[in-house]
Amino acid sequence: MRHDDENITLLEIDEECPGPNELESALANDTLGEVEAQPALILESSTSIAETIRLMQAERKACVLVTEGGRLAGIFTERDVLMKLAGRDIDLARTPVTAAMTRDPVSLSADASVAQALNQMVVEGFRHIPIVDDEGRPIVVISMRNLIEYLAEFYARDVLNVPPDTRAPRFRTREGA
Repeated sequence: MRHDDENITLLEIDEECPGPNELESALANDTLGEVEAQPALILESSTSIAETIRLMQAERKACVLVTEGGRLAGIFTERDVLMKLAGRDIDLARTPVTAAMTRDPVSLSADASVAQALNQMVVEGFRHIPIVDDEGRPIVVISMRNLIEYLAEFYARDVLNVPPDTRAPRFRTREGA
């Protein structure tokens, strides 16, 4: 079959724009339990902001899941440090993390689809979504990076064969990344 305007066969279009059926299937059918996730840093709500930040730095984590009675109560992220704490006169050692966390964050179960998590992240602007069990206890955190790495596997050949940009500066550390 030919497309009259451009004289290109549908087969040629498919070859030029590979949108693998496997990717579409993975988005709709694969669950978050199949995505490699990062272990969650979980703290009780009584933990001070100073201790929370210290642990985030020590563990190199971008977020902390805050619990009350073992159940997810909030999430505290690097963004919270910048938007809620930086430049404010707050005694970080005496202020509990609950004062700066996002209470009752959106969370998903491990059987939620990859598409559902991706949609939540894009629409809401999240970089992390807590994954909880049936009782609301946090299990892991799915990050945007986890989803990108998972989806990139469908384009492994294309991603791994991108030539380096020789004009780009070389960074020796990930500090500030």
